[in-house]
Amino acid sequence: MADTQKKPKKNFFKGVRSEFKKISWPGRDDVIKQTVVVTIITFVVALIIAAVDFGIKYGINFLTGL
Repeated sequence: MADTQKKPKKNFFKGVRSEFKKISWPGRDDVIKQTVVVTIITFVVALIIAAVDFGIKYGINFLTGL
């Protein structure tokens, strides 16, 4: 009974290993380009959120000051 419980684990890890061999990993240049793009997009989105937050804050302060 103990042998049958160990076989699925071995088969699982063999399957995982064979699937990892099929992965096409990106090169160093691709990783650097994608990192730069993600960083820039994150910065731009942060600026947009900050501008919207400032606008809402200004609008609420204006409305409550009437």
